Amino acid sequence: MRHSSYLPTADFVAQLGPAGQAFDYALDAAQRGVLFWDVMRKRGNRYRAHADTAAPHVLSFTPEVVLDGRTLDKPVNYALVRIIPPAETKVDDARRPFVVVDPRAGHGPGIGGFKADSEIGVALRAGHPCYFIGFLPQPVPGQTLEDIARAEAIFLEKVISLHPQADSKPCVIGNCQAGWAVMMLAAMRPELFGSIIIAGAPLSYWAGERGKYPMRYTGGLLGGTWLTALTSDLGHGVFDGAWLVQNFENQNPANTLWTKQYNLYSKIDTEAPRYLGFEEWWGGHVSLNAEEIQFIVDELFVGNNLAAGRIETSKGEAIDLRNIRAPIVVFCSKGDNITPPAQALGWILDLYDDVNEIRSHGQTIVYTVHETVGHLGIFVSASVARKEHSEFSSNIDLIDALPPGLYEATFEAGTDETIGGDLVEGDWIMRCEARTLDDIRALGCNSPEDDRRFATVARVSEINLSLYRSFVQPFVRAMMPEWAADQLREMHPLRLQYELFSDVNPMMAPIADLAVDIADERRPVAADNPFLALEQAFSRQIVAGLDAWREGVEALSEATFLAVYGSPLLQSVVGIDPSDARPHRRASKTGLHRQVLKTKIDELRAQIGSGGLREGLARSLLYVAMASGAADERGFAAIRRMRSAENGMPAMTLAEFKALIRDQFLMLVIDEEAAVNAIPRLLPAEEGARREALSSLQKVLSVRGPLSEEADRRWQRIIELFDLSGEPLAELHHRQGNPRASRRSGGRAS
Repeated sequence: MRHSSYLPTADFVAQLGPAGQAFDYALDAAQRGVLFWDVMRKRGNRYRAHADTAAPHVLSFTPEVVLDGRTLDKPVNYALVRIIPPAETKVDDARRPFVVVDPRAGHGPGIGGFKADSEIGVALRAGHPCYFIGFLPQPVPGQTLEDIARAEAIFLEKVISLHPQADSKPCVIGNCQAGWAVMMLAAMRPELFGSIIIAGAPLSYWAGERGKYPMRYTGGLLGGTWLTALTSDLGHGVFDGAWLVQNFENQNPANTLWTKQYNLYSKIDTEAPRYLGFEEWWGGHVSLNAEEIQFIVDELFVGNNLAAGRIETSKGEAIDLRNIRAPIVVFCSKGDNITPPAQALGWILDLYDDVNEIRSHGQTIVYTVHETVGHLGIFVSASVARKEHSEFSSNIDLIDALPPGLYEATFEAGTDETIGGDLVEGDWIMRCEARTLDDIRALGCNSPEDDRRFATVARVSEINLSLYRSFVQPFVRAMMPEWAADQLREMHPLRLQYELFSDVNPMMAPIADLAVDIADERRPVAADNPFLALEQAFSRQIVAGLDAWREGVEALSEATFLAVYGSPLLQSVVGIDPSDARPHRRASKTGLHRQVLKTKIDELRAQIGSGGLREGLARSLLYVAMASGAADERGFAAIRRMRSAENGMPAMTLAEFKALIRDQFLMLVIDEEAAVNAIPRLLPAEEGARREALSSLQKVLSVRGPLSEEADRRWQRIIELFDLSGEPLAELHHRQGNPRASRRSGGRAS
């Protein structure tokens, strides 16, 4: 007979009043305790099983290996796999493929396809073929980040060859560490990318706001990157990724030490599957070669050299992010304490003086800033996947066709009253609004004094690393054989917390049987039990105390950093001019670019009067739309419908359409009056054809509702330029009836 059968009945306990409530709570707390430790036991067992897998991952989709990086001329521990769509998901091979590159930042691969509502999941549902670039736990000896980049280039070439009929090159998604790795590759091989989405990627690691998210100070407080070299030497040339995971955990001690565990304990009847699934990824620690991690911390985190163009390939070629030709989508969050918006977007300020300079390089940059989600939520959160990532996947063609410039993507919930709702595919309407560099600066921008501090850190780091390599490293390497390094890795605290609570520990053996009995006789306490309320209040006090401790440590860390590295004496000693207003040298601007730009401007100016109806329609549309400086998916869907009608013109590919929009937009930027006045020369002579074309324009411009005063003025000018006899076209008006009815009946924009 089970122990629980000796318990008094719930009805009897209810008659005992407060004593009964105390008994109910004590019973529930004890049962939750046993079930909690059983989940810990299962977590440890899953950790061990996951670690024993030849190619561990947490993908919830079926992968099929396409290319194994270990077979390349310069082998790496990366692989390209195809994601096999679920049976109920239909994929259109004519649509651009999506390639998700997972971050190798201490955790194992798979987070981009962790569950159905994920980056891979929403891309599949949008009809795109999907591929995944993952990695094995142990690096190939001697591999470098450049080797990995060249392997990923081979992977993308393979994806392109498998989809010759696709309407564009692949859309590549890079999360966290993979984000800046993808950007580096796109600068080296721009022809491989159709579009780029980088999520939570710290491209400008020095940037940030005082009083918030002080992780950027860590390098300076540790004296630079010598500690990274020491850790790699203690690992016999291998850096244990568990240290990176521990760095993440140290940023939020309340969650690490209490909230994560208490959330499981308090919701033990429902939370276990989600907790175990996440912990399988969180505990899947991987390693990096010493050369890889040293490059990362020296060049990106402490050196901040990527945006400045100071990173070179083995052939001496500078990696310049201005070489990227694919549209770049940057997804970041104000709630991200690892990569706040300033770090995700500060590279734009390092590269460009204004938006026109972005346009001069033919670049389209779209960013969106979430208000609250944390770093991991950018990749893991189901709500983020269903909203932001789903909209990016559904509207990637819109992003690809935007004229060069800087935009912010915003999302508006669709309703039954939404104007043009039949042109919206999901539950949200994505809108891209033109922005300036001042909008980026408002998200957090260093003062020259702060830049001097970080430049001082970089110099101090170089000195300390040189001293370590000269006087300490030879002894550490001599005293650390491979077997000792393996033992140190096994004894890492993060690994031990999994091992100690697995079945390897004989003290956990009784937990499994006891948990089965308790699960059969589970008696949860009532939600209004006063002792449960007391427990929850106690938990909140613990969280508040840990948060206060974190805030105190962060304030002390920032004050120490500012005081030490703000010292004019230290700055002078390491070669930083204390009066230098720009200690962080920005990427240089070449005379060749200015000459090429001048040639391009002259070519576009000469073509202002050239073209036909297609050019006239595009120029007219852009002229009116420039009044609002925004585009949303309804207008683009209407354009696609207009394109599908063809009007007797040959069909255009997406690349041709993008080139058309880009050139006509740039003509308007170069000389708006001349470009607008030339529109009549582009139109057909037949009035009927002009009227039909103007009607098509009206449909596109009206999908979002009434025009603004300035846009309406421009529209009236376009009507006059089309030179129609008789009554002018009717005034633009709202759609009537139920605009979202066609969505319910399955209608989609083509």
